[in-house]
Amino acid sequence: MQFDHYMEEGEVGHVGDLRLWGRIIRLGARHRSQMAAAVFLSFVLTAGTMALPWLLQQAIDLYITGASLPKPERLAGIATSCLWYGLIVAGVFLVSFTQILLLEYIGQGIMHQMRQSLFIHLLGRDLAFFHEHPSGRLVTRLTNDIQNMYEMFTSVMVTIFNDILRMFSILVFLVWINPRLGAWMASFVPLVALVSVFFAKLSRKQFRQIRSQLSTINSYLAEAIAGIGMLRIFARAVAASRAFHAMSHEFYRRTLGQIKVFGLFMPMTELMSTAAIALILWYGGGEVIQKRLTLGELVAFISYMRLFFQPLRELSQNYSIVQSAMASAERIFQLLDEKNAMPVAEPPTALPAPCGEVCFENLFFGYKENEPIIHGLSLCLPPGATVALVGATGSGKTTLLNLLLRFYDPWQGRITIDGVDIRQADPARLRHVVGVILQDSLILQDTLFANIAMDTGASRQKVEEILARTGMNAFVARLPAGLDTMLGEGGQELSTGEKQLLSFARVLCRDPRILVLDEATAAIDTESENILEEAMATLFAGRTSMIIAHRLSTIKRADRIVVMAHGRIVEEGRHDELVAQGGAYAAMVAMDMKTAAPTPSSMAS
Repeated sequence: MQFDHYMEEGEVGHVGDLRLWGRIIRLGARHRSQMAAAVFLSFVLTAGTMALPWLLQQAIDLYITGASLPKPERLAGIATSCLWYGLIVAGVFLVSFTQILLLEYIGQGIMHQMRQSLFIHLLGRDLAFFHEHPSGRLVTRLTNDIQNMYEMFTSVMVTIFNDILRMFSILVFLVWINPRLGAWMASFVPLVALVSVFFAKLSRKQFRQIRSQLSTINSYLAEAIAGIGMLRIFARAVAASRAFHAMSHEFYRRTLGQIKVFGLFMPMTELMSTAAIALILWYGGGEVIQKRLTLGELVAFISYMRLFFQPLRELSQNYSIVQSAMASAERIFQLLDEKNAMPVAEPPTALPAPCGEVCFENLFFGYKENEPIIHGLSLCLPPGATVALVGATGSGKTTLLNLLLRFYDPWQGRITIDGVDIRQADPARLRHVVGVILQDSLILQDTLFANIAMDTGASRQKVEEILARTGMNAFVARLPAGLDTMLGEGGQELSTGEKQLLSFARVLCRDPRILVLDEATAAIDTESENILEEAMATLFAGRTSMIIAHRLSTIKRADRIVVMAHGRIVEEGRHDELVAQGGAYAAMVAMDMKTAAPTPSSMAS
């Protein structure tokens, strides 16, 4: 595994991209009423926040320093002001709580919507797509990038509106209290804005590097975990640990850089806020002494100024979140906008009544451009026939099966099922017609029954009948809870042979007219092989079957054996005929028998 293989694609999307903003806003279209309610609550919150310094001013000027009212009225006025202050604070708390719940509801809904859309889109992609995109990077899209979008909808969009509305309202109140002092303080806004933008851009650069490194780590982890066995076999665990340490340390270093930026920005904004308040106190204090400003107005002015710097800090912090979310949105939309390399016919051609004829007509194909693997191959499987594909590794056997399953489309030629080009057929129907058993079985964390029935809707009675008919019921009876046995990740409780028995039962539940086996019996034990021999007799009956196998016992049961080399058919016939010809197949059989024959030393032991 190479470090460079995991480099993240460049950052895309920026705050000023109106096209991207349009798509993001449309995501929340179904939540427009909740969004409108959240915006309305922003006005209520701003009104409540603005009322608090004004209430302080009234209490100080009318009841604390004011001497025109009798003492009892002044005391009662202070008590009333305190009561109103408490009620307003409680109201602001309730409104803020309600707004947070609304935004969480909106954010969770949009996140669920995007995650589901992206996952469904990925399920429909061709295999070439997954060869080009590391799985760790796709996981990052489904997790980190969508989480960034969630944070923008819940913590940023309405918060930015709140901050801008509050800043504008504060400026209005400052000018209203004292026009000269208000205008003087407004002149500080451009300076604060410049500093904030500078740190926001610096933060954006740091955050871009963090996002890139996180995707690198995710990609590396996905591959390392998937290949943990091979890492140990080839003693690569130490080297993999060093590579991961280098990636993790780079992430640590870049994160520290981001922390340093915020660590410098926060004290600087606090310093500017404190300096501004000190200037207000110096200038405003003189105004109070000269009776041009009341003490209550000075206290209110200072309170408003403290409130003014808070949204400025939040806007600067949220800028990096918005930038990150925009980049994430662009990456998600790019993924969703990618067209499938294999188009689906509209409308698709319906496959005729079950028959099972499969024809490969003059196929040319390769996984890489100008590097063909299949060269002008033609082959026809009559209904109900069992055909075995044999040949050396790299001869094109599995590639042929991949083309039949339409994981890829051929460069030239076509594949038909009962006369219908599979490119014109409904992909879902094609998957139902063709049953597949691979060497590695997919086992879900669920009951044995759910793993066998899968999405076929088969009843428990049908599953039990299939197990009895194929001789697999003895295997199920050995499990602690029978069909209700809960299987762990990857079916770790089952042997390789038992996993294959499960795969055979699963395919029988689908009852496909065409069967594909790719090394399905390559790594099973003798007991499981005996059961599978009985199961295969049931499985092949009345079905067109295409088998890739190395076991002679499996190959010999085929009606026809096709020998492949370098993407071409070099021999074709029955077992006895091909052995008699003394060609490539005969050489394979001789090699297989020689390998399987016991040596004198082994017989003596």
